[in-house]
Amino acid sequence: MYVAIEGVIGVGKTTLARMLQQAFDAEVLLEIFEENPFLSGFYGDRERYAFQTQIFFLLSRYRQQNSMVPNILSSGKNLISDYTFAKDALFAGINLKGDELDMYHKVHEALGEKIPKPDLLVYLQASTDTLMQRIAFRDRSYERQMERSYIDELNHAYEDFFSKPFDHTPILKIDSNELDIIHNHEHLKLIENRIRETLGLPPFQPALPFTQS
Repeated sequence: MYVAIEGVIGVGKTTLARMLQQAFDAEVLLEIFEENPFLSGFYGDRERYAFQTQIFFLLSRYRQQNSMVPNILSSGKNLISDYTFAKDALFAGINLKGDELDMYHKVHEALGEKIPKPDLLVYLQASTDTLMQRIAFRDRSYERQMERSYIDELNHAYEDFFSKPFDHTPILKIDSNELDIIHNHEHLKLIENRIRETLGLPPFQPALPFTQS
């Protein structure tokens, strides 16, 4: 079983991945992003640092996924990741233009052919206001300059991106606005149940109130 969790910055992908690890006896693959030397500059001046930031992320994500995902899956272990390789192009579409975007897409397409695709993508949805509250609550230094307009643009881009077929991967959409998986164990169990139901992994209870596409 290979499950990837997606959603806008601050929605709770990493927290959910870690909290589901025990339930599925899975390895967890977490996105490495603090090491990007262009990230703090990007949040201060998006246009100037966009291409460097995107290419660094692309190569870093490829290196991580290409080296770890096949090894984990070939060992027979379950895997939960807090990001997908494919979604990197979503950010590029927002941040890059012209020749830079064309070059990015060529590199992304060539690298993406070598990356295993997940069995299920869990897409965590949240309003822009909720996202801003969660970003402020975790208070990461390099996120303090984030503008609400950028998060809102990302939010709309995610909705558009995951409203279409995604690499032939089933998508489980979960509205996380009212969920608190840290303090409410039942909320975590609801998500676990829907993942089991979608993948046909017993035990699960059918027809809980989330949407799937």
